[in-house]
Formats: sequence, C-alpha cells, structure tokens
Amino acid sequence: MKMFKILMLAGVVLAPVAVSAQAADLDPPPAADPAMMGVYLRADAGWSFLEWGGGADDDAFVAGGGIGYRFSDNVRADVTADWSGDYKVAPGAELSTTTVLGNVYYDFANDSMFTPYVGVGAGYGWANGSGGAVDDSGLALGAAAGVSVDLTNNLAIDAGYRFRDIMISGSDTKEHQATVGLRFSF
Repeated sequence: MKMFKILMLAGVVLAPVAVSAQAADLDPPPAADPAMMGVYLRADAGWSFLEWGGGADDDAFVAGGGIGYRFSDNVRADVTADWSGDYKVAPGAELSTTTVLGNVYYDFANDSMFTPYVGVGAGYGWANGSGGAVDDSGLALGAAAGVSVDLTNNLAIDAGYRFRDIMISGSDTKEHQATVGLRFSF
C-alpha cells in the first residue's frame, strides 16, 4: 500500500512536467496565407423557386452581387443585394423579391482547388407585387451551401444553393435558389 501511495505521489508531481514538455514540442497552428485575405467582389445568377402560401408557387430568374472580406482561410463575410422576379402567382398577378443581406460563411479550406462552404445571413427584403399580389417588406433571412472552384489566385467560380425568406404580413416568401457566380479577390 505504501508503494502505491509513493507511485501516486510521483505521478501527481511528474505529470505536469511531462505535459508541459510535450506541449513545448507541439507545432504552432499554421498562419493564414495573407494573400488569401482581403476584399472581394461577387456576382451571381441562377434560378429561384418560390414557395408561397399567398398564391401559386412559381420559378424565375435570380441575379445579384455583393462586396465582402475574407478574414482567414475559413471565415469570410459579405453584403449582397439579390433580385428574383416575375413569379406568376395568380392569373394576371406577378411578384418579385429583392433582399439586402449581411452574410457570414465558413469555408472548409483544404489543399485542393475545391472549397465547400456553408453560410447564414440576415437583412431586409421587399416583396413587390402587381395585379393584386402582395406588396410588402420585412426582415429577410438566408442560408447557403455550395462549393467554390479556384480558377486563379484571384478568381473563383461559386456554385451553390441558397434559401431566402422574407417575413411579411400573411405568408412569407420562401425561395430556394440554385446559383452560379464569380468571386474576384483583390
């Protein structure tokens, strides 16, 4: 029993020394590549599918652009303005939507030219209707997932899925969008 107590005491005394010696041998995390940080511009186009309880569901063209900043290999943020429109929601009634969102993305950085990402956003949106369709505005939320493909050090193609929801009186305008775009980094 006495030997057990001596071994326990030795373990308690020597364990912090062993851990600190091992910690000194660990390599520091790699620093972010400064060439990858900074301002970027983006432009996107695609197709949007409206899911709306206030009228018929429809699909239409979507286009947008924005300006952003890459903070690290994994984190970037941008402000985007997007328009989709001329949804036929009822006979003689059309609806278009516009949003301005602040977005934050997490890029799954790796050693290939393909970088998967996920993102979320919040901002404001407008649902503009004609022919009796809703004409309202409110809080807008978004989510995104996709992959970017590096063409050069400064230019990437971005293909992805986006969800947008404008919270208006009555039924919200929920959109599912498939987009392709370009990101140009400075």
